Amino acid sequence: MNAVSSSPVTRSDKAAATRAAILAAARRAFAAHGYDGVGLRAIAAEAGVTAMMVGRYFGSKEGLFGEVVADTMRDPVILAPENLAAKDIPRAFAQALVGITARETSPLDGFQILLRSTGSETAAQIARERIAQAHQAAASGAVGADHPSERAAIFLALVAGFQGMRQMMGLDALAKADPAVLVDLLTPVLAEILKPAARG
Repeated sequence: MNAVSSSPVTRSDKAAATRAAILAAARRAFAAHGYDGVGLRAIAAEAGVTAMMVGRYFGSKEGLFGEVVADTMRDPVILAPENLAAKDIPRAFAQALVGITARETSPLDGFQILLRSTGSETAAQIARERIAQAHQAAASGAVGADHPSERAAIFLALVAGFQGMRQMMGLDALAKADPAVLVDLLTPVLAEILKPAARG
């Protein structure tokens, strides 16, 4: 009986693994230190590659940061497909927001990356572009009234502020509140902002 041989690791497999390792290391580094607080050499060392290798895959620090921000937005929690398809979108959004900011949870790395990188105009510009392409576009699609882009932006600002005050600052009135109460209070606020179209 012949032994089953494993498939050989291809060059493309190695390239994909290297790229993923760099991206993961960069997410951790930017979440901990922000855009200006870490350089490519440190990220490369964390990923087990050279700075030249980082440049080969991402072109520059700006390119790497842009890919990291985009990567954090690929699997949204609040703007998840099931929430966007919910019969009561504002309540679904409120439940998701309260859930991800619970006392026993850690802030999402995407939120930490943006929060700790706001002092850099380069990072802010990259983040603005990525947010507009992903989260703001998705939120705009949930709006059933006029000025969808503006309403979506207000919604994102409310989400960021709630995350900051409840999870990062730990404001007692939010951090220690009954989650059900927060959901009930947030739902009409989000409904007024988004005015989502009625769903059957």
